[in-house]
Amino acid sequence: MSKLQKILVRARRQVFSEMVGNNPSIFQGEGYDFIELREYMPGDDIRHIDWNITAKMQKPFIKIFREERELNVVLVSVLNGSVHFGSKKFKQETIAEVNALLGFSTLKNGDLLSSYVFTDEMISNSKPSKKLHQIQKNVAEILDFDAINKKVDFKVIADTLYKRLRRKSLILVVGDFFEIPDFKLLARKHEVVSVIVRDHLEENPPQMGFASLLDPESGATLEGDFNKASVSEYSKKVHAHDHKLYETFRKDQVRFTKVYTDSIASVDLRRLFEGR
Repeated sequence: MSKLQKILVRARRQVFSEMVGNNPSIFQGEGYDFIELREYMPGDDIRHIDWNITAKMQKPFIKIFREERELNVVLVSVLNGSVHFGSKKFKQETIAEVNALLGFSTLKNGDLLSSYVFTDEMISNSKPSKKLHQIQKNVAEILDFDAINKKVDFKVIADTLYKRLRRKSLILVVGDFFEIPDFKLLARKHEVVSVIVRDHLEENPPQMGFASLLDPESGATLEGDFNKASVSEYSKKVHAHDHKLYETFRKDQVRFTKVYTDSIASVDLRRLFEGR
């Protein structure tokens, strides 16, 4: 089987066969539109507490939702050069797997699915559909895309989606997020979720001694002594970046999760949506 076929078969099996019983879908609990805030009452679902308003008012408030008939799910893949990296498999392949899982879960729920691919410009997009063929086309495009030397521009992504998506949507942005996006305005109009795809090696690299590394995004070559001190300093910078990234997402009310190239993506995604 080809890599594409393996991803599609595995994702479809996980969504339609394994996610049964108490976990019928990755999107379990989705399909609700926010209406208003009111004070918490005994018996209310504590998962709907708005902690920002609760902190300001010094008493608990919850979000009230109205059930919608159909979600408009938009998958956004960010394929800049840095996704062409992985110790066991490339992040680009994991992004394809995440898309397959989210795509099958969307159609299983009977919701509309559309997809976009971005670098520092919009590469492609598909119209909302409920056809399975769209998932295969999207995953194939991600796997086949040449991300080397491609850069990312999150302003282009946010502005494009804000202008093009008129109906309230669930937007799932999948990328490695080594730049911090501004989704504040987009998140006011839509529900935005970020799926951060990483490899453990890029967050905590080993000591390599003198080495020459190639940046797959800029094409620049970095030479030096990657000893214990320099590797430790690099790791601290990555963790500081991620702390700022998480704080930005929380401030902009963007939910997020991190999926590693060696993890089980379906578990991470299901955990993200269970508490909506």
